[in-house]
Amino acid sequence: MVKVEAVVVRERVETVIDAVEEETGHVGVTVVEAIGHGRERGVTHEYRGRTFESRFLPKAHLTFVVDDALAEQVAAAIADAARTGHSAGDGLCWTSPVAHVVHHRTGERLG
Repeated sequence: MVKVEAVVVRERVETVIDAVEEETGHVGVTVVEAIGHGRERGVTHEYRGRTFESRFLPKAHLTFVVDDALAEQVAAAIADAARTGHSAGDGLCWTSPVAHVVHHRTGERLG
């Protein structure tokens, strides 16, 4: 088993999940709201004549646990669907090996 994780802009969450399901058939995901920044280093807002800098931007952290054979296909689907066309700020995708996976309800071991 492999854990595929991605940080994407919030507006792309549904698009990414739909793309993974459509291209790989995998349907399980955990989504956590997150804030952060990469090269874009936040944004500057102007409100009532004053300038404010938001260092952290809203993101989402997606986690998929998939069979080894699906990991690269899932990562590719995420990268394609998360791409916005801007120069920075689309996020990252990475994989990690998973040693043990057990269903709570049934006790069934996967992988």
